[in-house]
Amino acid sequence: MTGEAHKRMTGERYERRLRAVRVRATVVVVLAVALALVAAGVGLVVGLRTELSDDVRDAARARASDVARVIEAGRGVPAPTVTAPDEEFLQVLAADGTVVAASENVEGQPALARLDPGGSASVDTPLDDDPFLVVAVGARDGGRELVVLDGRDASGVTEATHTVTWLLLIGLPVLLALAAAATWIAVGRALRRVARAEAAQRRFVSDASHELRSPVATVRQHAEVALAHPERSDTGSLAGTVLDEAVRMQRLVDDLLLLARADENALLRAGRRPVDLDDLVLAEAGRLRSASPGLRVDSTAVGAARVTGDAEALRRLVRNLGENAARHARARVAFALADAGDGWVRLVVEDDGPGIPATERARVFDRFVRLDEARARGAGGSGLGLAIVAEVAAAHRGRVEAGVSEGLDGARFTVVLPSAEE
Repeated sequence: MTGEAHKRMTGERYERRLRAVRVRATVVVVLAVALALVAAGVGLVVGLRTELSDDVRDAARARASDVARVIEAGRGVPAPTVTAPDEEFLQVLAADGTVVAASENVEGQPALARLDPGGSASVDTPLDDDPFLVVAVGARDGGRELVVLDGRDASGVTEATHTVTWLLLIGLPVLLALAAAATWIAVGRALRRVARAEAAQRRFVSDASHELRSPVATVRQHAEVALAHPERSDTGSLAGTVLDEAVRMQRLVDDLLLLARADENALLRAGRRPVDLDDLVLAEAGRLRSASPGLRVDSTAVGAARVTGDAEALRRLVRNLGENAARHARARVAFALADAGDGWVRLVVEDDGPGIPATERARVFDRFVRLDEARARGAGGSGLGLAIVAEVAAAHRGRVEAGVSEGLDGARFTVVLPSAEE
């Protein structure tokens, strides 16, 4: 099996695992939402039925109590009346269940319920096919114990609960479908972010391993040659090679540690303080003049500017921009620094090199990205310099952009940072 086929099969298996995770997560969420909705729906229906029944019961008890007060006032047993004959009845019963008085709609009917005072029950009546809710209230007429019954039509309670139940039965599948769709989309986005993060991590580890392997291999190769042919080995040359590769490894490790701090949001953990950014820019311009005598470094456009942040991190930002410009410049590098107004400081670094294609201007800030692999490796670049610039700028609540230099026709990098007066 070729490497490409193996990679494709591995990718397919990974996609299947992600899809399975997405399906399982969606099923679990839908089941949890369904249980919650069912429990909430049952609670709503039961609560609604209880509340409406209590309202009917309270109204019946109040009416029966009115009749009982009239009886206990010594006025005898009145002929009770109701305002809605189809929805209410009144009966006054003796202790043995004999009907003493009744409303016209149940006149001549036997006792429709036998209840103790304070009790209530649902009973069938000749007034309607639906049961009535009957409440009993005690009354005393002289030495006679009486019971006043008030019955109310409870069909409204049943209709209301049925309506709510049907609405819930109709709405539950819709809510579950929405929950499933939302979960599917959210989990898919989360898994895509995880997949991108894992892919970036794998690329990062692979590239870092490769970068560290290269200087180690160089040192090993020179050491093996020196051991195999000691009479032809040059100790000074070997020491120089080892030193150069050790410096290269040290810089790579330092870059990786800085990026690790950036990933942990720890770039500014040492504290923030005012930093004269113009001092850092002028120092970097002087360093480039000493390191590259044939390179013209223009710093005449550097003005005073102060920002708040980590001086070492900002020094690394300026140095990486300067080294990147010097690495690609043909003959000239230019620095410009000024207060852009509205509480912002703008740093511009330009060169007269080949520039950056428009399609690559965002990608150059990714880690281990080189637009010219051979030249970058030969010049000692690891592809982390501009990534560090972007991380340091973001940690200082700023931003960096790549573009075209109008005066030099090469690359132009613009860093915008909040000024110390913000």
